[in-house]
Amino acid sequence: MKRFSVQKARRIQRELAKKIVFDDRFQAENIRFVAGVDVAYVGDVAIGAAAVLEYDSLETVEYAVVRCRTMFPYVPTLLSFREISPAVSCLKRLKIEPDVVLVDGHGYAHPFRCGFASHLGVVIGKPTVGVAKKLLCGSVGEFNDEGCALIVHKGEVVGMAVITKPGTKPVYVSVGNMVSLDTAVKIVKHCAQNTRVPQPIREAHLKANREKQKLKESVEGKEVG
Repeated sequence: MKRFSVQKARRIQRELAKKIVFDDRFQAENIRFVAGVDVAYVGDVAIGAAAVLEYDSLETVEYAVVRCRTMFPYVPTLLSFREISPAVSCLKRLKIEPDVVLVDGHGYAHPFRCGFASHLGVVIGKPTVGVAKKLLCGSVGEFNDEGCALIVHKGEVVGMAVITKPGTKPVYVSVGNMVSLDTAVKIVKHCAQNTRVPQPIREAHLKANREKQKLKESVEGKEVG
């Protein structure tokens, strides 16, 4: 693993944050395909997975999985530098180009305003939405009748807590890139029919975990042999 400079990464992160686009750069009513991205790990190997679903039916139409060597250590609030390479690699393998990508992680709802979803969106120049299972910064306001509550950090609205399934904890939605917060929430709600986590991310997670299990079994087999 090459030497990692937190200071340099933080500078890059701040520059990326300045490039985030907060309005819809696509026709939200004409979305055909939506992708989910997730990354898993086995030792120093990162497994990136992307699943493409038909937007209306939420049926999986394509997926891609890649393995690559982890190039950066785990550093809190700099996770995107660890996950960007496998994420970009698996998206590049897709034949179907998604209109929007849902990312298992934060976007703008980040202490430095550039989580994994924003980092990825700026790098690939595509609309991305951050969907996280845990709050990273800020506080959540009161939920409205639609199950949504603003996430505010240092006086700024950075995202939305969204209850996608009654009786479950909310997911934390934020702008990745090239999408408005309102549209991001609508897309997440549409893709989370009867599930807490949106289906595209669930599918990507399943693909990544299957590959992770294969790799673990392969490693264990070699050790036994």
